[in-house]
Amino acid sequence: MLKEKLLLKSLGGEITSPPPVWLMRQAGRYLPEYRSTRARAGDFLSLCYNPELAAEVTLQPIRRFGFDAAIIFADILLVPQALGVDLRFVEGEGPRLSTISSRNDLNNLKPIDEIDSRLSPIYDTVRLVKSKLPEDVALIGFAGAPWTVATYMIAGRGTSNQAPAHDLMKNNTFVFDLLIEKITTATIHYLRKQIEAGAEVIKLFDSWAGSLSGQDLINYSLKPLSKIVSALKQSYPDIPIIVFPRGAGEMYRGFAKKTSADAIAIDQTVPISFMKNLQVEACVQGNLDPTLMVSGGKKLVEETKKLRDQMSEGPYIFNLGHGITPDADPKNVEIMLNTLRS
Repeated sequence: MLKEKLLLKSLGGEITSPPPVWLMRQAGRYLPEYRSTRARAGDFLSLCYNPELAAEVTLQPIRRFGFDAAIIFADILLVPQALGVDLRFVEGEGPRLSTISSRNDLNNLKPIDEIDSRLSPIYDTVRLVKSKLPEDVALIGFAGAPWTVATYMIAGRGTSNQAPAHDLMKNNTFVFDLLIEKITTATIHYLRKQIEAGAEVIKLFDSWAGSLSGQDLINYSLKPLSKIVSALKQSYPDIPIIVFPRGAGEMYRGFAKKTSADAIAIDQTVPISFMKNLQVEACVQGNLDPTLMVSGGKKLVEETKKLRDQMSEGPYIFNLGHGITPDADPKNVEIMLNTLRS
């Protein structure tokens, strides 16, 4: 008899005790086994495009911690690279990309039907992980949301306030809108392929949604995400989708319902009382402060219990408010899990 997958139950609207748990960036530099595997790969992108090693680092936190879900090891900037953007990662500084700022730059991007030549190793990773996962662990595929991906493509790097993207949005709306549309279409294709390869849940990361406000957030975060969710649901109606418009504040309210997503992920700035109100709309995920994975101690135990107990009246997935950081202590992850599941 197949074991039930706790994550899928919560995403289907069930209340579980304890709630399912996984961590954003759970396969990463805080784990010594990840650092060892990455050294074997040579560099970050080589690791992403090596299905055997990418599958290995995806499975490492499942073996060590017994999380209820694995999330495919990849990066949100693989889609721009597949579209023809130059991409490299500078150690200690992050990504560097060739920039998009004109209609000519857009015209030089590859057609959507050509992106699989670059992305096919990711689909191989999905298949490989699916074949090796315990039967009660769900498999999450993911992509960056169009706004967040666009900010990198326009600036050529991560920026503190996404000013280059805001400038293009206001000064050359035509090109900006075409870029968002291109990324949206590519993302739908990419995620469909992940689902075909075996992903059981999809997560969309709009990491820089918080730099948008008002109508801009609706136009460039909510609407593109709605389009992606709609397209995926049309082809795969039973695949649950989690959206994460990080930093959306009050705009978290109604976001899952308006995008038709099954769950809304919440960052660590949002009070639990607000999160509880969102449970009437959809499953809620989050929002433990990632710094507690570094500091640990009594506060980690207290905050874990608080989230577990106060979010127990509706569908809930335990997670962080953002990705686990490289300086996190794996022992603190164990403390959190023991507290959550005790």
